[in-house]
Amino acid sequence: MALIELVEKGADADLVREMLAFAAERMMETEVQALTGAPHGARDPSGRQVQRNGYRERSWETRAGHIDLEIPRLRKGSYFPSFLEPRRTAEKALTAVIQEAYVQGISTRSVDNLVKAMGLTGISKSSVSRLVEQIDERVNAFLNRPIEGEFPYVWLDATYIKSRQAGRILSTATIIAVGVSTDGRREVLGVATGPTEAETFWKGFLRSLADRGLRGVKLVIADDHKGLRAAASKVFHATLQRCRIHWMRNALAHVSTKQRPAVTAMIKTIFAQETSQEAHKQWRTIADALRDRAPRLAEMMDAAREDVLAYTAFPKDHWPQISSTNPLERLNGEIKRRSDVVGIFPNDAAVIRLVGALMLEQQDEWAVSRRYMSLESLAPVSDNPLIKLPGVAA
Repeated sequence: MALIELVEKGADADLVREMLAFAAERMMETEVQALTGAPHGARDPSGRQVQRNGYRERSWETRAGHIDLEIPRLRKGSYFPSFLEPRRTAEKALTAVIQEAYVQGISTRSVDNLVKAMGLTGISKSSVSRLVEQIDERVNAFLNRPIEGEFPYVWLDATYIKSRQAGRILSTATIIAVGVSTDGRREVLGVATGPTEAETFWKGFLRSLADRGLRGVKLVIADDHKGLRAAASKVFHATLQRCRIHWMRNALAHVSTKQRPAVTAMIKTIFAQETSQEAHKQWRTIADALRDRAPRLAEMMDAAREDVLAYTAFPKDHWPQISSTNPLERLNGEIKRRSDVVGIFPNDAAVIRLVGALMLEQQDEWAVSRRYMSLESLAPVSDNPLIKLPGVAA
């Protein structure tokens, strides 16, 4: 793959082809030596298991161009290089290509064109559907796995994707739940589709996370979805942090375009405060200053203060991450980029299949990346007394 990247960056294709050919030759020689029991040209008959029988030519098409291979032949049995796909596994390879194409956001109709471009015959859309459903086993195992440990912070965000329901095309809310555990690492906790305003939906989704083992939740960070606050309180006894960025956008809609730069600067002074008490005090000061020129905004600020400043009750080191749903913006961007290619999903199950596969990839990346928050900074929000002791791991 490193060689392929060189090609894509404009490296000398002839040099890369020579390097690939040399590497392929050495790999084949190593594999044949293991099968024959002796290196090429050796005269020791005692350790030899089978005789060589010349070579056969095969063309190998790579991104670097055409390479002519000389594959060693054996007098007994057969040999095929491990870096090439045998014909008998072509069906498995085709399945893998179609699955990957689906995960990458290629629509069902486009997969047929992809297969034809590979020099194979086209397949029906129903066949593609049956093949991509094989992804469900891995995705469902991931989304239904037990959740272990404490997760003091949980982010929830919704992305809207079009799908068919009862013969109609509707915009479906796809919810992603991401948490940070007390060991400082992020995890994708769950994915679901449903109406974002209904308390019953939120309660059912959060309950499903709790049933899988989610515990220790102190703060749920999300947009202002009706019903979510009550559900978070009932299921986890947690506080709801209303996304600061989304609130700011809604707030600026209540002032004229000319007023927005000044109002934005005034509101930003609230979030620049060093303590929770100072932030609440500054919030009230700004709301009072806006009552005459923007009464609707001032009224909105009075109602939203506790929700938007909920994050200030937690460790200051965490404020940049827990004050908004911005940590999920990149995930939502990836989902939209892939789903826009698909267009309209046949059903909600197909949405879960694609989004779940993307989240599984993201989880693998987070598993090997550095901690999102430090262990020391998370100690104050942990229910585990061992974590609160310096130098002691839970």
